[in-house]
Amino acid sequence: MNKNKTFASAEKTKVQARLNKVDRGVQRKDPRMISSTGTMDIGPVDFKSRISEHEGQILAMATKDVVTLPPTATIMEAIKIMTEKRFRRIPVTDPGTGRIEGIVTSVDIVDFLGGGKRNLLVENRYKGNLLAAINDEVKKIMETDVACIHEHSNFDKAVSMMLDRKTGGLPVVDDEMRVVAIFTERNAVEVMSGLVTNISVQEYMSKNVTMVSTDTPIGHAAKTMVENEFRRLPVVKDGIFAGMVTASDIVHFLGRGDAFHKLVTGNIHEALDQPVGSIVSKELIWTGPETDMGKALEIMLGKRIGSLPILEKGLIHGIITERDFLRALKA
Repeated sequence: MNKNKTFASAEKTKVQARLNKVDRGVQRKDPRMISSTGTMDIGPVDFKSRISEHEGQILAMATKDVVTLPPTATIMEAIKIMTEKRFRRIPVTDPGTGRIEGIVTSVDIVDFLGGGKRNLLVENRYKGNLLAAINDEVKKIMETDVACIHEHSNFDKAVSMMLDRKTGGLPVVDDEMRVVAIFTERNAVEVMSGLVTNISVQEYMSKNVTMVSTDTPIGHAAKTMVENEFRRLPVVKDGIFAGMVTASDIVHFLGRGDAFHKLVTGNIHEALDQPVGSIVSKELIWTGPETDMGKALEIMLGKRIGSLPILEKGLIHGIITERDFLRALKA
């Protein structure tokens, strides 16, 4: 990458206002779009130097209204909360002290429901009885090696940790390891809203994209995500882009309606045999390889999505995600 290519910022007062805005109404509901309108500075400005002006303000950029679960909460409770609140992750804390003990994500739930090794809990301990398994404690499937960030840490450290640990969210903790907020990739990229760049998305997009077809069973898509550590997959029909499916989409599908009934009655395989095309969004959101990264981010924030397929003539040439924007910051 050309090191002379830098982000050009929106006017300083607008960026300052975004960084100082501490009220975040949701935990990992895809947060609302921050307007990218406004007058642009003339000439490039080093974005990373702008961020360094706000050392120790990670708490100001994080979501403070955090929902947590105790380790004894059931897996079913986690599914319900993720479905109702549209969260991607829930910290698990000691109910008495508030200290972090683990975290459960939508990928963990998909893993448990048949995507990977956590499904062994259903098969081995409960002999395939899903109804009994989903009423087991969430601590049985939570991740205990949790990447956390101290409340006085800076933005650069948070971004580095998310990239190093390959996580989309960091519980923010105090000196006693009590959870006081959560900082996500979305929180991070929101402060980039309103920026223009001289960089096209093709410079940072992932080019080797794993895809599934619309008639692929949901269960197979889930296994593909878990085995490859993906949170999302493009869906195609006859090679043409037809939508995106995420781990959260699968959890939300199983947490409501007829699929939920199948889940609680133990007929989960029937639900997972449905085609993945039945749960993708009907609105096709994409962009081209020459799109400026600032514009791509504006689209993602406006549509409340964490990734954007890169298409040419209907065919997928790559995908750009919130994590790719963080990689750009560290380049």
